[in-house]
Amino acid sequence: MIEKGMDPGLQRRRPSSPLASLKWGLILVGVGLGLLIAFWLTSYVLHTDDDQSTAMYFAMIGIFGGLGLVVSYFFEKKDLKNQ
Repeated sequence: MIEKGMDPGLQRRRPSSPLASLKWGLILVGVGLGLLIAFWLTSYVLHTDDDQSTAMYFAMIGIFGGLGLVVSYFFEKKDLKNQ
């Protein structure tokens, strides 16, 4: 590759995919919403600050992170139909 004047570093890079960015963005938004709703539920609805509220945080992170992946799936499915 060097003899032909090619840069070996350029061959390993993959083009960025907007769908991958969308997926990560939706996952992170879901996790953030999960943390926010878990905080709201434990502080204002359940009025607990003990160790039992930890399960609420993990549950909300899982639920909303999963919802972000489901939404991402439907966007990707719609994009594949258009191509």
